Amino acid sequence: MAQYREIDSMDSWNEVFEASSERPVVIFKHSTTCPVSANAYREFNEYLNGSPREDADYVLVKVIESRPVSLQIAEDTAVKHESPQIMMIDKKAKVWSASHWSITKEHIAAVLD
Repeated sequence: MAQYREIDSMDSWNEVFEASSERPVVIFKHSTTCPVSANAYREFNEYLNGSPREDADYVLVKVIESRPVSLQIAEDTAVKHESPQIMMIDKKAKVWSASHWSITKEHIAAVLD
């Protein structure tokens, strides 16, 4: 079972973004007020509670509570902000992203594993 790390500061985001040069990072952008995001969050956790990819780090960003971080991620990755949204970054480049109802345990596993 993998654990995610919640980030809520620009320093934390910069650290995660730099670390993607050495190890892939999966970022889940979550809106704590949205039912679609709540469903995607459950799917993300189901993936992590199964047999997740072990050579990646997992990060959670709450988009309302950490709006500047969320917007900086969009800018640094050139991925238009949406929530819920999941993306994989490797070597500071977006490798994959999905949003809304496309975020399922099966979809995440198909791409990451």
